[in-house]
Amino acid sequence: MDFEWKSHASQTLGSLKAQDVEESFEDPFAVRLLPDSTQFAEKARYFNLGRAANGQGIFSIYRANGRQIQVILARPFEAEERFFYERQQDKLLNQKTAT
Repeated sequence: MDFEWKSHASQTLGSLKAQDVEESFEDPFAVRLLPDSTQFAEKARYFNLGRAANGQGIFSIYRANGRQIQVILARPFEAEERFFYERQQDKLLNQKTAT
């Protein structure tokens, strides 16, 4: 995956490092969502919830054109996002152990 950081880098990350955000997309348990809000769907923006290699949970809003990902916003998980991510992770792990 290639990331395009030039146009949004300064306001996108806050205290996060670009490497941590990229790692959150490589998380094998990352959850990617197409929001059902028309505000996001019309602009083809997606959500990613994943963990960086250091274990930090990161929520991102991004665009993708098939070759590059442009992160629009990235921030640490909030409590609800951490709960959702962990619930999805548990579902995946339970499916794998059941087979």
